Amino acid sequence: MNRILATILATGCLSSAWAAVELAPIYGDAMVLQQGKPIPICGSTDSPRTAISVSYGGETVQAEISGKSWRAILPPMKASSEGKPLVVQQGKDSATLNNVVVGEVWIASGQSNMLWRLNQTPGNRQTIEQSANGNFRFYHSEPQVHTNRQPYGEREKQILKNRTMYVGKWAESSPQSSPRMSAVGYYFGQALQKHLQVPVGIIHVSLGGSNMMAWFPESLLKRKYPNCMGASWLESKYASEWVRGRAGFNVGQGGDPMLHPYAPSYLFDTGLKQWKDFPVAGVIWYQGESDAEIQDPAQNYQLLSDLISSWRDEFDNKDMPFLQVQLPRINDKSKLRAFWPEFRQVQARAAAEMEQVHCVVTMDLGSTNSDVHPPRKIEVGERLAATAAAKVYGKDIPCSGPIISGFKAKGNSVQVRLEQAEGLSTTNGGEPVGFELAGPDGQFHPATAEIKGKNIILKSPAVKAPKNMRYAWAVFMEPNLVNKHMLPAAPFPVCDENGNPIKKKRKKKRSSRR
Repeated sequence: MNRILATILATGCLSSAWAAVELAPIYGDAMVLQQGKPIPICGSTDSPRTAISVSYGGETVQAEISGKSWRAILPPMKASSEGKPLVVQQGKDSATLNNVVVGEVWIASGQSNMLWRLNQTPGNRQTIEQSANGNFRFYHSEPQVHTNRQPYGEREKQILKNRTMYVGKWAESSPQSSPRMSAVGYYFGQALQKHLQVPVGIIHVSLGGSNMMAWFPESLLKRKYPNCMGASWLESKYASEWVRGRAGFNVGQGGDPMLHPYAPSYLFDTGLKQWKDFPVAGVIWYQGESDAEIQDPAQNYQLLSDLISSWRDEFDNKDMPFLQVQLPRINDKSKLRAFWPEFRQVQARAAAEMEQVHCVVTMDLGSTNSDVHPPRKIEVGERLAATAAAKVYGKDIPCSGPIISGFKAKGNSVQVRLEQAEGLSTTNGGEPVGFELAGPDGQFHPATAEIKGKNIILKSPAVKAPKNMRYAWAVFMEPNLVNKHMLPAAPFPVCDENGNPIKKKRKKKRSSRR
C-alpha cells in the first residue's frame, strides 16, 4: 500500500455513511485551506470504478481511488478571501462545499485554558456581538466527554469506547458561532487575521486537565514509551497525582483505564489524527498545569520536546511553528502548583533549544487567587498572534518583553544585561520586583533593583558577595518590569535540568510568508 492510501486509512478519511461520493468529515462549508501548500482532499465512494474529480478555484484534479476511499491533491494556491465552491464530481453524482477560502490555518490545543470558551470570559458580550468576520473561521471540536469530578455513566463510557470524543464543523466567526469557541483561539485568530490581512482558520481541539501523554501519537508511544500503552499507564511515573486521581475517579473501581481521555494517545487519536494530512501553518498550545505537578524538569522536557517533534512528524512538517503559552502566576500555595517555576523553565528551554518553538510570557496575566483559569484571555491570544506575526511571518510587530541575556557580579552588586529593553520601566513607577541574589552558599534572597538604561543593578543586604541571580522564580508574584511596548520581562534563568545556562538558538533565516 502506498503512503497516500495508507494515510487515508490511518487518518480516518472515510465517511461514516456510504453514498455515491462523500467528503471526509473534516471538510465543510466555510473552511479555510492553507495557502502555498498542496491540499489533499479525500473521502469515500460506493462506486470505486467511476472516476472522481475535484474542482476549486479554476483547478480540476483527478482523484486516486482505492476500494471505497479516494484522494485528490489540489495544487498550492495563493491566499484569497473570495469564497468559492469546492466540487467533487463522480459521474452524475457530486458533493459541493460552499464558501471555501484560502489563507493561514492554525491548530489550537491544550487543556482547560485553551478550551475556555469565549462566552465564559468576563466582558465578552460586546466581543461576541462584534465577532462577525468572514475572513476568520474556525473548526470548533466540542468534547463529548469531560473529566469533571464524577463517575462516568453509560453514555460517557459508550462515547469513549466508540472513540467519538469530538463533534465539530467549520463556521465563519459570527455572534451565532463564536460563543463556544476557545477564547484564546478566538482572540489569536482575529488578531492574526488583522496582522496578515488574509483569511485565517483555527482548528480547535483541547480538553480540560489533559496531560501531555494523552496528546502523543501512538507511533511515539510505540517507539519511546511502550510501557505506557496498556492499563498500567495510571501507575507510571508520567501520570501526576492529580491526573491519576481524576482518571481513577471517572473510570471507577474495576473500570478500564484505557477508556479515559487522559489515556496515552487517546486525545491525539480521537481529536487530531484526522487532521494530520490537512496542511496547517502552525500550532498554539496552552497546557502544562497537569504535568507541572511532577517535579522532574528532565522528564517534563522530554515529554514536551517529544510531543512537539512527534506532531511535526505526523503533520509531515519538520519545522512546524509551535507557540506555547508559558504558565502564568497563580496565588495558590498547594503542592499542586508548587513546581510551576520549574515547569516555566521547561517551556523556556524548549523555546531556546528547538527551532521555531516560541514561549509567550503571561506571568502578569495569571490569577491573583487560586483560580487555575485566569480571566484575561484576550491578552494571551493577542500576544500569541503578535509572536506568530513576527516570528513566523516576518512582520515588524513587537512581541517580546525584556529578556535577561546575562549578568556580571562586581563587589556586592550585580549588573544585569537585558535585550528587548527599549524604554525599560515599571508599570507602577516603583522599583522592579521579583529579583533575587545568591552568594557562594546558593541561597537566594530578595534583591533591590535599579534601572540603568537597558541594564539593572541588583543588591541585597543578605548577600555580600553575589554569585548568581534569578528573576520571577515564584509560583505567584505581581511583576512590574516592562519595555516600551508594556510587555513583561521573561523569567530567568533559562537552564537545562542540570542548571546550565542555555545559549539562545541560532535562528534560521526565514522569508516572510506573506
